[in-house]
Amino acid sequence: MSVFVTKPFVPPLEEYIAELEKIWRDRVFTNQGRCVTSLEKVIREYLQCQNFQLVSNGTIALQLAIDALNIKEGEIITTPFTYVATITSILWQRCTPVFADIELNNFTINPEEVEALISSHTKAIMPVHVFGYACKVDELEKISKNYNVPLIYDAAHAFGSKYKGQSLLTFGDLSTVSFHATKLYHMAEGGGISVNSTQLSSRVDLLKRFGHHYDEYICPGINAKISEIQAALGLVNFKYLNSIISERKSISMKYDYLLDNVISRPAAQEGLDYNYAYYPVVFDNEAELLKVIDTLNKCDIYPRRYFYPSLNTLPYVEKRSCPISESLSKRILCIPLYIGLEDDYIEKIALLIKKTVG
Repeated sequence: MSVFVTKPFVPPLEEYIAELEKIWRDRVFTNQGRCVTSLEKVIREYLQCQNFQLVSNGTIALQLAIDALNIKEGEIITTPFTYVATITSILWQRCTPVFADIELNNFTINPEEVEALISSHTKAIMPVHVFGYACKVDELEKISKNYNVPLIYDAAHAFGSKYKGQSLLTFGDLSTVSFHATKLYHMAEGGGISVNSTQLSSRVDLLKRFGHHYDEYICPGINAKISEIQAALGLVNFKYLNSIISERKSISMKYDYLLDNVISRPAAQEGLDYNYAYYPVVFDNEAELLKVIDTLNKCDIYPRRYFYPSLNTLPYVEKRSCPISESLSKRILCIPLYIGLEDDYIEKIALLIKKTVG
């Protein structure tokens, strides 16, 4: 059996079919139907936020967040250590990503670097809660207010993570999330935006539905709606969210025990209730990492290099040296973590890593 870095959680099929039967009966497949409106309410209550919009995916969520703030050009300060969709959203909105280096202890953006990069061209700050670990939200909030620069969080990995009892999706002016099949909570494909302003949330709602309400055309929009089919899966999967996080925590703790003193891990964060979205491990050098990948692949086990390369080195962005991100991206690997990963494989993966780096 092949073991991949992740495997989507699936609920009992009959539960999903029961939701689909209601959709078939109503024949409402899109345009804010019963499932979408119900799921938005469920997520709002879970996050304890006032405004939450479901959209078609996590990348379009970032683009809508930028557009909702009426940012048409200029610089957006972000991290080079993230998935490429973060900067893709900036580029597609005809803005320029400016890279602030990261902190080595938990891989998130360094607020001191952010502040040093702010200029008259800065239109927003876009930090990322990498792997579900919390950015230094208190420091970033101060910077945002002091310089009157909007704060858009890419919280694609952060659903279920809380900082000081508050969901990570409730920080910033807008916070986006991914519900892609690879995420711990998913609806096959989808995303969302938590917005701290009702007026701003209304603009997101307008933009995601072509920019018009019935025959009233207000602004250029796009089709970023999520379907009832996806939302139905989200409703069913939501019932299992706590057990999903609990099992992922159990698997992570087994890895912790088996790999203790073997490899480096992100530092524990005070005040963070973690969602166990990923299990990243850091090696001493890239050669060691590549050797581990080769060893695991030969046993039909496929980890992923999240995130490689450091995005400030891509050929289509303006270069800026980010030595911590550049070094980390060459040495970090996410090993398999998903519901149903058997103890035998957890032990095998840990043993192979230990033998390879020992």
